[in-house]
Amino acid sequence: MSFSITLGQRSHRFDSLRELMAKATPLRSGDCLAGLAAATEQERVAARWLLADVPLRRFLSEPLVPYEDDEVTRLIIDSHDALAFAPVASFTVGEFRDWLLSDQATPEALRRLAPGLTPEMVAAVSKLMRNQDLMLVAKRCEVVTRFRNTQGLRGHLGVRLQPNHPTDDPAAIVAGVIDGLVLGAGDAVVGINPASDSLPDLVRLNQVLAEVLERGAIPTQTCVLTHVTNTMLAIEQGAPVDLVFQSIAGTQAANRAFGIDLALLDEAHAMVQGLGRGTVGHNAMYFETGQGSALSANAHHGVDQQTCEARAYAVARRYQPLLVNTVVGFIGPEYLFDGKQITRAGLEDHFCGKLLGLPMGCDICYTNHAEADQDDMDNLMVLLATAGLNFMIGVPGADDIMLNYQSTSFHDALVLREMLGLRRAPEFEAWLQHMGLTDAGGRLLPASVAVPALLWQGGTHA
Repeated sequence: MSFSITLGQRSHRFDSLRELMAKATPLRSGDCLAGLAAATEQERVAARWLLADVPLRRFLSEPLVPYEDDEVTRLIIDSHDALAFAPVASFTVGEFRDWLLSDQATPEALRRLAPGLTPEMVAAVSKLMRNQDLMLVAKRCEVVTRFRNTQGLRGHLGVRLQPNHPTDDPAAIVAGVIDGLVLGAGDAVVGINPASDSLPDLVRLNQVLAEVLERGAIPTQTCVLTHVTNTMLAIEQGAPVDLVFQSIAGTQAANRAFGIDLALLDEAHAMVQGLGRGTVGHNAMYFETGQGSALSANAHHGVDQQTCEARAYAVARRYQPLLVNTVVGFIGPEYLFDGKQITRAGLEDHFCGKLLGLPMGCDICYTNHAEADQDDMDNLMVLLATAGLNFMIGVPGADDIMLNYQSTSFHDALVLREMLGLRRAPEFEAWLQHMGLTDAGGRLLPASVAVPALLWQGGTHA
């Protein structure tokens, strides 16, 4: 079924719901690269006008990626909760936007609604929203998860401590961990992107991080962000794995390019649950996503990159993860050209993930060949923190020397805490106070040498 409208002297026609969604999307370089973007702003407005009148139910009967061709589509349709969907089942996309911005969309109402929403529904409504609309609704969504501490509480902001090193040197990694801890970072996770895929190296990195946490009695979790199959092998060899990590995408073909499918993720989830290493909860998966991954794998099925990104959240939601983050500017300017596009994408991803019931964080980042700079990242981090971001990334100096991209620093998180009054995970904040690193209000105190010395001794043995 096609869609058509005449605005002024110009007629516009869209031959499918898939095309309508793509043409309604705010301008971004990835959709231009794929040949999916609206040709003019007038065409984009026409598409949004028509999209506003599309019933939400239509996304259940007209999948953008065919049901028979794609296991992510089958997951979305087969797991849809019709009872949860009932309160908005009669709405069009435009009416859904109006409801989301109304006082009826309370945090509790949004929590109950989440299982009834599909990624395509939330992607569609996001295309009709201004940045402030995305922020307002996302802030109402509270998604709380637990492993060794509690993530996602209202008024809190976690930080992933990211001590990457280009040779996986244990001493350098532990130095980065200490740097983050004494600056109050690391409550979301202490997570390393390893330079090597060598199984002995991966086991060793897990041991290094586990020993640091054990020696310091630190209530947080660790993760070595390698391919899920490597983590499974490490578990079989007795590695102290807390969280299982995997990059995921929104189509079966794109996930195949990552070397995964749902059956493999099911197996990994069962393995890590069997370890039982959590103390206050059992959310033990960590996923990363990013707009453009399906396009870069030539696996987008003609679906715009923002909708493909939202579909990845259906995969994540299946496993009740502790953490999900969009690595928003990492994939490069071919997909998000400049600071404006990165900012919009970060707000969209956060909104869509939270509305679907996910604990969304963001790696607020860019590559050095993008038309962006650290001021753009400052803007986005303030917007996301205001909108209730679950966690952000902390890199020493905001410059990742292994992955060679620009992110946010431990000090950036301190700025947000002071400006917006955001606290850390309560268990982690209690530890910081006990160790004399922060006061009762969560503000840093001059650090003693006792904690760094203890952690250094524990971390260099492995």
